Amino acid sequence: MVLTTILARTSDGLPLAASTQDEQTGREMVDYQNQAKMLFKKLTPNSPPKCSIATGNYIYHYLIEGEVCYLCLCEQSFSKRTAFTYLEDLAREFDKLYGRQVSAARRPYSFIEFDLYMSKARKQYSEGVGRRHMSQLRDDLNDVQRIMMENIDDVLQRGAALQGEG
Repeated sequence: MVLTTILARTSDGLPLAASTQDEQTGREMVDYQNQAKMLFKKLTPNSPPKCSIATGNYIYHYLIEGEVCYLCLCEQSFSKRTAFTYLEDLAREFDKLYGRQVSAARRPYSFIEFDLYMSKARKQYSEGVGRRHMSQLRDDLNDVQRIMMENIDDVLQRGAALQGEG
């Protein structure tokens, strides 16, 4: 499960937007958010563009795209692939909406309205993107199998027609 998500400008660590799961409050979460802010300040242009960092019972996953670092704090059991897919989704949407405005931002959380999108995406990815994804894959495979069966039938019928003409 994704517990918190923070977006920051990579050049100076300025927080641009943040979203935290409703139940996640208290001293421990504040400590993790402070760790994230320190991490943003330590990033350089030479930092890996994708990275996971274990911390206590949780793990940070971050993705750097352009001028923005997208970071989420997840439970250790949360799929790394799903976490990065979630961050890539945020990166696409944030860049589409605010990409050209990032360098002009002067105050922290200038794009806090992006919280609404982050909250929806966090719920989607935490609650069942796996089940929906598997269901979609199953449907796609069934479609492909049906199409292949139709194609094989067509080929066999054409073969029989050719033999009949020859």
